[in-house]
Amino acid sequence: MSIFNIRLEVMQTLEKSIEAFVDKFLIAPEKIWQPTDFLPNPQSDKFMEEVNEIREISKELDDDFWVVLVGDTITEEALPTYESWLLDVEGISQHTDRGDNGWAKWVRAWTGEENRHGDVLNKYLYLSGRVNMREVEMTTQHLIADGFDIGTARDPYKNFVYTSFQELATYISHNNVAKIARKKGHKLLAKMSKIIAGDEMRHHLAYAEFVNQIFTYDPSEMMLAFQEMMRHKIVMPAMHLRESFETKGSLFDQFSIVAQRVGVYTGFDYVSILEKLNNVWEIDKITGLTAEAEKARDYLMKLPERMYRVTERIVVPTTKYDFKWMQPKS
Repeated sequence: MSIFNIRLEVMQTLEKSIEAFVDKFLIAPEKIWQPTDFLPNPQSDKFMEEVNEIREISKELDDDFWVVLVGDTITEEALPTYESWLLDVEGISQHTDRGDNGWAKWVRAWTGEENRHGDVLNKYLYLSGRVNMREVEMTTQHLIADGFDIGTARDPYKNFVYTSFQELATYISHNNVAKIARKKGHKLLAKMSKIIAGDEMRHHLAYAEFVNQIFTYDPSEMMLAFQEMMRHKIVMPAMHLRESFETKGSLFDQFSIVAQRVGVYTGFDYVSILEKLNNVWEIDKITGLTAEAEKARDYLMKLPERMYRVTERIVVPTTKYDFKWMQPKS
């Protein structure tokens, strides 16, 4: 049987448990938080008073912080790209004889939860009065239109490694934003970012469980897929970030530098995620591997230490960048 057919068979096997995965890792719209739970109520007489309070507190946070929050928001709002990518993964289909399969239902339910993140952050940025929303909106439109290539093709094994990694990365980013906001007395933003981080951790646990299940059915190929993703390094969803009239990807390096400088997402966080994935999948204990997969395991076990040494030598620039997001609307 070909590798392609084995992957499809594993996905079909896991699909039989998809309802249990949905019940365990996702929350119904009626029970989960919604953006309006964190925003001023436009039907309240105190609406303008609450908006003015947000605007006043927002003055206490510097431009670097807002640049990071804008980047995080745009990343969340590029959700159509992520959904369309996942719906094209081998084993996930909306076009079977029985209609959409269980995996497609998972992707749409996951998308529904993720959609709230960009929604609430966008509205909060708008109310803060600190950013040029038109420039932010154009960057979001560019990012969705430009798409991305995360090096997974339609391979479910690689895609689930990617989502396991990225959901943990977004947890770290939102959680660190919450810590900074809390220190500055920005309690509402801190609470909002903290609960978004909680969603991301729950989603990470789901995708990590999918990989864990695959390891039980197809350990060698899963190990090789994990190694290949880490050998080529995980690219960020906002890899093609740009501002108006700029070329694709022209802004990402500057944004990454600011994120590291602020301490929201650093090279050390990347290494920490890799260590966590090695541990959560217990790759040191997996048995029945081929000789090639054993070499892949050895590579993965040694990789965090190697990357840590490289990261220690990185000097983060103090350069002040002129983001259009932070410039007054002309």
